Amino acid sequence: MKHTAIINLDAPGPEISKHIYGHFSEHLGNCIYGGFYVGEDSPVPNVRGMRKDVIEAFKRINIPNLRWPGGCFADEYHWMDGIGPKTSRPEMINTHWGGVVENNHFGTHEFLDLCELLETEPYITGNLGSGSVQEMSQWIEYMTFDGKSPMTELRKKNGREKPWKVKYWGLGNENWGCGGNMTAQFYADQAKRYGTYCRSYGDNKLYKIACGANSIEYDWTETIMRNLVACPTGNCPADRFIKGISLHYYTIAGDWNNKGSALDDQEEKWLALMKKSCYVDALIARHKSIMDYYDPKKKIDLLFDEWGTWHDVEEGTNPGFLFQQNTIRDALVASVHFDIFHKHADRIHMTNIAQAVNVLQAPVLIQDNKLILTPTYHVFEMNKGHHDAVNLPVYMNEDIPKAEFESESFSTLSLSASRKSGHYLVSLSNIDYTKDQNVSIDLRGAEVRKITGRILSAAKHNSHNSADKPNEVVPVAFTDFKLNNGAVKLTIPAHSFITLDLD
Repeated sequence: MKHTAIINLDAPGPEISKHIYGHFSEHLGNCIYGGFYVGEDSPVPNVRGMRKDVIEAFKRINIPNLRWPGGCFADEYHWMDGIGPKTSRPEMINTHWGGVVENNHFGTHEFLDLCELLETEPYITGNLGSGSVQEMSQWIEYMTFDGKSPMTELRKKNGREKPWKVKYWGLGNENWGCGGNMTAQFYADQAKRYGTYCRSYGDNKLYKIACGANSIEYDWTETIMRNLVACPTGNCPADRFIKGISLHYYTIAGDWNNKGSALDDQEEKWLALMKKSCYVDALIARHKSIMDYYDPKKKIDLLFDEWGTWHDVEEGTNPGFLFQQNTIRDALVASVHFDIFHKHADRIHMTNIAQAVNVLQAPVLIQDNKLILTPTYHVFEMNKGHHDAVNLPVYMNEDIPKAEFESESFSTLSLSASRKSGHYLVSLSNIDYTKDQNVSIDLRGAEVRKITGRILSAAKHNSHNSADKPNEVVPVAFTDFKLNNGAVKLTIPAHSFITLDLD
């Protein structure tokens, strides 16, 4: 019979880095304050000021890394304002996000303590926009040097005897925009300069990340690769200045002046969002082709360290806090993105959804002081089996169902698969607005004896979880499939996400 897809279970492939399932926390709205951090004196159960239920929720999805302090906030953040006794830390105005007063109570020690509680790796973005080379260099020394120096003595004075391990280090953020409105060539020169003084101390080897492009600005990627990676003499290591380059792209249903509500259930908005989600595949492929030209051995990684849906803020909330609801539509945007990231695992090392708590496409929301796991959170949880697994190529029929929007068509079925320790995980998304899809997958290269399924679906297109209804959209067991002669057949309901565990 004709199969929708073929998966060779014994095929070689690149490893899907667990860091593809990374998160992002910025001093924006209630992501840090009121999200991760409530303070030691809060009546909310906490560990040294960190909200316990938020920590537990992220540990359940094996959070691999957490990016901080921004975002646009990173290039106006001066780290010395956030150390020492809280009562003596200077206040500042958060000019990017709401114009609120930032009291700097959550700083370096608090962030790295949070990462230890989460059992995750810190990803710190240094201030290249308004900071100095000395400031960035001393921050790294303060955190990671184990010898005798003014910075280590200052760290010890502030209560931390031993240095931390900090691997991932960003050389600025969005320096083409809020990080300084620089040209690509000017930024490349600055990245070399700053990066020269970002030293690795002892066995703490820095993984330096250059600010990459905004969406389709391919010239930026070209300039960074030509100046920071290309080797004029032919005998220098590609990663002598940087190990990675970032990319930012947000998925919106309209334009930046009229993005629409997260709770909008119009078919037009649905199709617009799904089309732009599928476009990420072509976007990454184009940036990869530029990177491949200058770095054919793939020594430099691509880090998609800001992605997700961006809707209009919820009515009655601070416009600068970027608080939006999170529906089944957002969850499917996430599942499609992950399928694409898996496909490009040969170059993508890390991605970071924006943002972790209470901001944009957050996996976790806090409402009425109650923790809410959003539909997006459940996609992260259902996909845990892909962490550090081998990506398996998926061969799809060309005549699979498609949708059309604004004279462009895109597949309404998204699929990826991986292998780890003799176990297989298949993820399937039906992003059709109304139609179920009958799927047949030919499984080759290994015998499958048992399949366990789960499904994330919803009664309405804008179904979401709330303080009153925290379990409106949650995964449940899925058994509507048949395994016969090496093929699995199933029907995927409209706007649903399914995972199949194969043994």
